[in-house]
Amino acid sequence: MKHFIVGFFALFICALKLNAQEVDYTKPVNGQWSKEKANQWYARQPWLVGANYLPATAINQIEMWQASTWDPKTIDKEFGWAKETGMNTMRVFLHDMVWASDKAGLYKRMDEFLNIAAKHRITPFFVFFDDCHFPNPTLGEQPLPVTGYHNSGWVNSPARDLALRFSEDRATPKEIANLKGYVQETIKHFKNDKRVLMWELYNEPGRGNNLDGADKASSIGDKSNKLLYQSWLWAREINPSQPITGTAKGSLGEMNVKINRINADVLSVHSYEKPEVLERVIKNYQADGRPIIMTEWLARTQESSVAGCLPILKKYNVGAVNWGFVSGKSGTVWPWFSRRENGKNISVNQRRDEGKVVKPGEPFPEPKLWFHDLYRTDGTPFDQKEIDIFKELTQRTR
Repeated sequence: MKHFIVGFFALFICALKLNAQEVDYTKPVNGQWSKEKANQWYARQPWLVGANYLPATAINQIEMWQASTWDPKTIDKEFGWAKETGMNTMRVFLHDMVWASDKAGLYKRMDEFLNIAAKHRITPFFVFFDDCHFPNPTLGEQPLPVTGYHNSGWVNSPARDLALRFSEDRATPKEIANLKGYVQETIKHFKNDKRVLMWELYNEPGRGNNLDGADKASSIGDKSNKLLYQSWLWAREINPSQPITGTAKGSLGEMNVKINRINADVLSVHSYEKPEVLERVIKNYQADGRPIIMTEWLARTQESSVAGCLPILKKYNVGAVNWGFVSGKSGTVWPWFSRRENGKNISVNQRRDEGKVVKPGEPFPEPKLWFHDLYRTDGTPFDQKEIDIFKELTQRTR
């Protein structure tokens, strides 16, 4: 009897693996909103305008959300500037490690965050997973920002090693349960909360930062698609009142793009290109018949500017969520190529060892032409003309 049970269990596991291999990622997961429902939801919203939000005092998602560095005063101050600018939403990244270590505390802080946002008439949305930048997140004290370096502390969620092991069926049952719980329990906790605009499951799956040495985090492309697809299954099981999305254009890997595009209730699209290219991107995704939110844009050195792009997003009624709000620890006023010098990738660990960091209390250096972001930490804008454009275009929809 014992041998029979063991044999049956082995066959059952093999069947599960076979079924996993036979999953057709090109078909939408059950539960997707109809185009009619998605467009009706979008019609009830104001023109959605906001930014990818990280308080100036946080270098990454962990520093924003963990209890020891939680900073509601700064969030309240910065959201006041956002309201005055005409913004009504914010795209905000969570992190699975914060959830796993302090679920109740995270939900308490998210509730406080949502109350602050509601005070300023801002309805944010949350992002669960992200393959961008540094691969090895840790809780606790986060590193100091490297001087003149774009996003020197942003981290993957989940850790790159876990993402790869998940793709190869090597993640432990506890790790899988944590990832599933992170998505499902978080959505369930806020599934009927009108303070939450929507849920974004995965930002730019397949990406990395391609740095050498100890910081190496090469792109993994479609190796992310198993976790990506699974996150759609997990989210649809909860069936929140808010729409669900995931980055389509902006992801790396043909299947990653397809999974998010065919499953989204509302499309999340990235474009850091000049206005005429942005317009072509919009027209391409309009063919899907679903609302579009440009969840990342604004790269001034690449001609993705407020003056050139915001009117186009308004013209096509596409949500406008630019990268970065306040220049701070993230250093995203510096361009992507600030990570390279003399044709070689710069190691942030080496720069930190050399003391080339912005220490607490020191002003954040800035280039003459900012890459992302709108405001300094004292509330002065990079360019008042840009803020005037935001105000002028958003006043028509208030």
